[in-house]
Amino acid sequence: MKFKKIKMGVFIFLLFLLAAVFFSLWQYNKPHINVAVSKADISLSAEKLFTDFSTDEAGSNAKYLDQIVEVTGLVSNIGTEKGQTVITLGKGNIMGSVLCYLAPEQLMDNNTLKKGQQITIKGICTGYLMDVILVKSVLVN
Repeated sequence: MKFKKIKMGVFIFLLFLLAAVFFSLWQYNKPHINVAVSKADISLSAEKLFTDFSTDEAGSNAKYLDQIVEVTGLVSNIGTEKGQTVITLGKGNIMGSVLCYLAPEQLMDNNTLKKGQQITIKGICTGYLMDVILVKSVLVN
């Protein structure tokens, strides 16, 4: 009887292991989204996006997470992080802003944008960590 329980336990473990391998391969081979040619799922202002997340994070995650979001706002900062250009949209609000990490293929001369300039950026929303984060972002205008 004890041998039968061990055998069943090993079978269940191998079944879970096999499922994990298939799920990992499926995620790894999932096609990448080209934000530049994709249509935005949602368009709104940077202030509205930040306000939505700061007031109702769970609801905003359900609405915006992993969606292509097009935001319009004022440039409050332009910088680089680990060799990647990051554009901060917002009014310099100490509470938070929208951080747009530009896609690697999005070559940009930082002199073309100025603080206070209104721009539109499209990117994939990955959530809220004191700031709303958009990745693989591209400039729309």
